[in-house]
Amino acid sequence: MKGRSQHAQTINTYINHVKSELLSIYQELKSEDKTITLQRIKSRFLGNHSNQHSLMNLFSYYNEKMSMKLAKKTQGHYKTSQKYILKYVKDEYKADDMFLKDLDYAFVIGFEHFLRSYKPRHYQSSLANNAVMKHIQRLRCMVKLAYHMEWLDRDPFIKFRPMLEKREREFLTKIELQKIECLNIDIERLSMVRDLFIFGCYTGISYSDIMTLEKHHVNLRADGKQWLAAKRNKNGNPFEMPLLPKALEILEKYSDHPRTEITKKLLPTISNQKLNAYLKEIADLVEVRKKLTFHMARHTFATTITLSNGVPIETVSKLLGHTKLATTQIYAKVIEQKVSEDMEKLENTLLKKVSKKDYSKISLRKV
Repeated sequence: MKGRSQHAQTINTYINHVKSELLSIYQELKSEDKTITLQRIKSRFLGNHSNQHSLMNLFSYYNEKMSMKLAKKTQGHYKTSQKYILKYVKDEYKADDMFLKDLDYAFVIGFEHFLRSYKPRHYQSSLANNAVMKHIQRLRCMVKLAYHMEWLDRDPFIKFRPMLEKREREFLTKIELQKIECLNIDIERLSMVRDLFIFGCYTGISYSDIMTLEKHHVNLRADGKQWLAAKRNKNGNPFEMPLLPKALEILEKYSDHPRTEITKKLLPTISNQKLNAYLKEIADLVEVRKKLTFHMARHTFATTITLSNGVPIETVSKLLGHTKLATTQIYAKVIEQKVSEDMEKLENTLLKKVSKKDYSKISLRKV
C-alpha cells in the first residue's frame, strides 16, 4: 500500500511477514527434497499439512484401509484399543481428540500407566501385563503408519520397549485327555462340546476355523485318506492335514445331525463364550484342575498328540498353519516324558559305540 498512514504500514508489515514465511516454507520443502508446488506451499502455510492430523483421523483412516486385510476379530481388538486411547485422552488431557504432532514419549508412558490402573466394566480386575502391551502394540502399529505417511515428524515409540511376560502354554496330558474322551455324558450340550473339544485336540484347529468348516473342506486324496484343507480366518494361511481316526469318528457322528443339516457345517456351531463355560463343567466332572478352554485343544494337539509322539516340529508348524517356526515353538512344549525317551535313545546309541568293558574304566576324575 502506498502512503505513510498507520493502516498502510500495518498492511505492508503483514505482507512482508507473509512473504518471509512463504520463503521459509519454500526452503523447508527444498531441504526435505519435496516436489515444490503452489498447492503444497499454500497447504503448509494455511496449516492444512500433516501436523494437523489427529488421533481420530488416524483411527478412521486405519479402520478403512485395513478392513480388507484384518480379520473381523482383529478389527474388533483395534476398535477396543482405540476406545481406551480416547478414554485416556479424555481423562488425562480433558479433550475429545488430540493432534498427532502432540504425541510424544510421555504420552506413551502415560497411556501405559492408564491401562495398568484402568478396570473395564467386563473385567473383575485391572488388565494383565500382556493385555496392556497388546493395546500399546496396536497404538504403535497405527502411529507407525502415520509416521511412514509423514503425518508425524518423529516416532514417539522410538525409546519405548515392550515388556511381555512369557507364559506357559497349558495343555492336557495323555491321561487327562483320556478322562475327557471316556467320560459318560448324558447331557446333550455337554456331549456336543466334548466332541468339539476332542476334535480340536486331534486336529489343532482353532475355534473360529472349526465353526466355518463345511463338507467341501474334506476330500479323499491319492493316499486313500480323508484330508481336511481350509484357510485360517486369522491370517488367511492355508492348512491341510490327513484326519486322524478320532477326528473322522466325530465328523461321522455329526454328518446327519439336525444342527449340521441346517447350518451346512461339518460340526455344530456354538458361541465361544458358551463353549468355554460348558468346558468348565466337563473339567469338574473329570476332576481336571486346569483352566479348561477351547484354545487348550490346540496346545494339546501340538504337544500331547504330535510332538510327544515324535512328529517333527516342522510338520507340526505346517499342520497348525503357521508361517514361522518360532510361532510353533511358543505353542508346542515338549513334555518330560518325551525328553526322557529321547535321552534314553541317545544313551543306548552311545553305549553301542563304547563297549561295556571300556565304558566302566572311564572315571569322573579322568573326565
